[in-house]
Amino acid sequence: MASSPFPSLPAGALVLAAGRGERMRPLTDHCPKPLLPVRGKPLMQWTLEALAAGGVRHVAVNTGWLGEQIESHFGLQPRLDLGLSLSISYSREQQDFGYALETLGGIVRAQPLLDDVFWVAAGDVHAPDFPFAAAERERFAASGRLAHLWLVPNPAHRPQGDFGLGADGLALNRVADPAAPRYTFSTIALYRRELFEPPWCDILPGNPQGIARPLAPLLRAAMDNGRISAALYTGRWTDVGTPERLASLHHTP
Repeated sequence: MASSPFPSLPAGALVLAAGRGERMRPLTDHCPKPLLPVRGKPLMQWTLEALAAGGVRHVAVNTGWLGEQIESHFGLQPRLDLGLSLSISYSREQQDFGYALETLGGIVRAQPLLDDVFWVAAGDVHAPDFPFAAAERERFAASGRLAHLWLVPNPAHRPQGDFGLGADGLALNRVADPAAPRYTFSTIALYRRELFEPPWCDILPGNPQGIARPLAPLLRAAMDNGRISAALYTGRWTDVGTPERLASLHHTP
């Protein structure tokens, strides 16, 4: 399914890069969104460099639309700025099935490449300062939670937010107080393999059937059982979902 110069080393992170980027057209008609330039380098490179700066040494990347361009550009050992280095394995959804598997389907498809605890970040989200810290991973691994999400203040395009945040640090699907704030899911999270196995997830390991399924319903079910924690992140963060948002990154420090 995928290859790496270090196949025995499980990936500590998955970068999601399989989307079509419909709202970015025509920019994405001939270029996958993760390769669109942001201040002199591909959008996804900012995520790879942040992971490498946090100590992640092996990353899985799932690809879909024009995924061969992503693989051709970054290869197995991409050249990153500041002397940072990591290796990449690819989960090739378009090549294997002819379509992208959505977030949950893509994570389960990439699962054979991943460690028991792993980061997930989107290749089309710009969060260059996010600290993918080893200490956060270790804290989460010892917590017994199924996932730990980073939430952000709601951007203008998503004023209603996604989830609440309890005083005890739990992510909330339902917020009892209508005046309590809800926040937007940044896409950055730590996950435990257990979340993607029964009884939580009924997709076969490795998703050999190519089931395309969103992640949100699974997260909401686990939240309702008190198994997901969260934290608020207030650093630089942009969901690069439109040409206008992409353009704005060229004018922000």
